[in-house]
Amino acid sequence: MTSESVSPSAAHFDPLIPPDGEAREQAQARQLLLTKPAGSLGRLEELSVWAAACQGECPPHVFARPRVVVFAGDHGIARSGVSAYPPEVTAQMVANFRDGGAAVNVLASLAGAGVRVVDLAVDADTDPSVSAHKIRRSSGSIDREDALTHEETLRAIAAGRAIADEEVDAGADLLIAGEMGIGNTTPATVLIAALTDTEPVAAVGRGTGIDDAGWIRKTAAIRDALRRARPHVRDAVGLLRTVSGADLAAMAGFLAQATVRRTPVIIDGLVVTASALVAEELAPGAREWWVAGHRSTEPAHTIALRRLGLDPILGLDMRLGEGSGAVAALPVLQGAVATLARMATFGQAGVSNNTEPKSEPAESD
Repeated sequence: MTSESVSPSAAHFDPLIPPDGEAREQAQARQLLLTKPAGSLGRLEELSVWAAACQGECPPHVFARPRVVVFAGDHGIARSGVSAYPPEVTAQMVANFRDGGAAVNVLASLAGAGVRVVDLAVDADTDPSVSAHKIRRSSGSIDREDALTHEETLRAIAAGRAIADEEVDAGADLLIAGEMGIGNTTPATVLIAALTDTEPVAAVGRGTGIDDAGWIRKTAAIRDALRRARPHVRDAVGLLRTVSGADLAAMAGFLAQATVRRTPVIIDGLVVTASALVAEELAPGAREWWVAGHRSTEPAHTIALRRLGLDPILGLDMRLGEGSGAVAALPVLQGAVATLARMATFGQAGVSNNTEPKSEPAESD
């Protein structure tokens, strides 16, 4: 864990370059030439056009090195009984990710994606291989204190940027952010409620499966944290400092930097999408480089997706986190790209694309 100061520029992102408009137009035109009725592949066509624009070429190529980065961190609010699991589970799950035993490991293996876990604020000592970017042990209890100091917030954003750079420099051409942290749906819900001006009762979900008493405790914690958050809704760094955590702040930096590096991202569930909302504040236009993998059962997730204008690929009633929903959507995205790139055109296949009905021959007198 480093104590070096970080420049305020860590939270400054230059204006983004949007996905390639010419490649988008070429992809849309190519879709009309493929051996199928126009629009018959539904959203697969839309996804393939998006991928072509992000890659800046048509036809696009199937993503060769998709990477999942799981951001891990503990949250002081977890000690208030807002989760069905004890905080100690976070460190245990970090080891499980490293050993390849978590759901995201299994799904990523099937989808051809690599998985990396990074400890940003786990309240335990973790293996040096995952703790190089660690900011602190646990984040503050956001109902009554700031999650981070200003310096820690900048360091967390800088860590996320560095992690994105590391992955892209190593050859990643598609990124997925995942998360692990007992209690992390509480700060995520606060961020979403603050940025969308939503009342707690409309945003609070069951998280890890809490009972009614746990839901009441969680709602009260979010209500109190939201009071502390509202003065900072126009200050992304201040909002992260007050009510997020090192893991969520790092994810915001990661998602924003991915777009700086012109690398597309599949967004996961509630916690990642909360960080994505902040990333869009840090780097306006970043959402053009994202697709939503799935829709979580958490009500705040739908609220956040609506704000970002993202229509999820899957709706499987998932609420695990880890990046699992985004990874489950990866084969669908790959299939969309492959159909645009590899299907034969009408001309290549010798198939008629004349959709006009044949007229009856005129009767002779």
